[in-house]
Amino acid sequence: MVILFVAAALAALALIVGLHRYAYVRLVRDTTSGPGPVRRLGAAVFVAGPLLMVGAVASERAGAPFWLQRTLSWPGFLWMPLGLYLVLALLAGELVRPLLRRALERRAARQGENEGPAPSEDTVTAEPAAEPAGETVAAEAVAAEGVADEAAARPEPSRRLFVSRVVGGTAAAVAVGTVGYGTYGVLRGPRVKRVTVPLAKLPRSAHGFRIAVVSDIHLGPVLGRGFAQKVVDTINSTQPDLIAVVGDLVDGSVKNLGPAAAPLAGLRARHGSYFVTGNHEYFSGAAQWVRQVRELGIHPLENARTELAGFDLAGVNDLQGESEGQGPDFGKALGDRDRTRACVLLAHQPVQIHEAVRHGVDLQLSGHTHGGQLWPGNFVAAAANPTVAGLERYGDTQLYVSRGAGAWGPPTRVGAPSDITVVELASPEA
Repeated sequence: MVILFVAAALAALALIVGLHRYAYVRLVRDTTSGPGPVRRLGAAVFVAGPLLMVGAVASERAGAPFWLQRTLSWPGFLWMPLGLYLVLALLAGELVRPLLRRALERRAARQGENEGPAPSEDTVTAEPAAEPAGETVAAEAVAAEGVADEAAARPEPSRRLFVSRVVGGTAAAVAVGTVGYGTYGVLRGPRVKRVTVPLAKLPRSAHGFRIAVVSDIHLGPVLGRGFAQKVVDTINSTQPDLIAVVGDLVDGSVKNLGPAAAPLAGLRARHGSYFVTGNHEYFSGAAQWVRQVRELGIHPLENARTELAGFDLAGVNDLQGESEGQGPDFGKALGDRDRTRACVLLAHQPVQIHEAVRHGVDLQLSGHTHGGQLWPGNFVAAAANPTVAGLERYGDTQLYVSRGAGAWGPPTRVGAPSDITVVELASPEA
């Protein structure tokens, strides 16, 4: 097992080094005419970027002093998407590069053909004197050779440099623009989505019951107290009947992030706020955070159920809790319930849907996937989860997956905008 882990780590390291070298060559070496300060600066950037990236992840995982985590997080985590989109843009540029070279070559050839003084309109042309055929052929051969020599003498290296600069500059602009816009989208705060979910067992009295679903806030060294307040304000503005916090609230200890989470005490809903753990809570001290959210007025559902007017609300621990003997227990949460009543289950990971189906759950609310967060990460997320985002049906059970309110690692989303979803339950009797 250890050998496999080391092999995987070395393969990942080789891939990271190889991709950064490729980006350096295309973006720095190929766009400069020779050694100099620009190349040295470029080399420094492409060495410092991945080192900061690794340092940001390692400092968070190792529980380094919080000031160090915050220092490394912004540059280190932002390098992740910037490096990704630089490489993707440069790879796309490989398709454009030969086309651009050919276009420049054709243009140069046309200019060569059009060179030479045109005869003046006032010039009186006379019949050329007859020349021996041999001398004419020789003269044409010399002229053709001269054109060929001139074409060979054209500055081909300059043309290659021009193409590299156009492709490299465009790739850099696309990458920076993409990361900038994706980061703005996260820092601006999540937008509200509204989804209506019909439940066959829901009584008429509960028709229109609104649950504000928020997941994956990921408070940490990057997203702090100000972001938490934006999330609270957005949720409260929807005036929900109930608030469901479905895991991955934090990336860090209560000691470091308690003040950042304090605004969650301001959540307001007629039937209260409920919380289930996500996998990141178990990286951050799940027991402490369960106590903390309870102090903030949020009710933890640790493999538990509560009966509301019209339906049952249940919650199970995240699968990561199995490492601490605190994994999901569907039997404890759902085993003795009245199955004639509608049931809504809070479970962080979409893969828990299969157990939910077996236990007769009507609707499962999940997060975890971030919708992929950074395109093309949605394809990776789709390979690991039954549903990446949105509402889908599995037998008699429906699953809704939120893309999440925050972001893990880089505070950036591309192709997967953050959301807080208001799920409105609908009764067939209404």
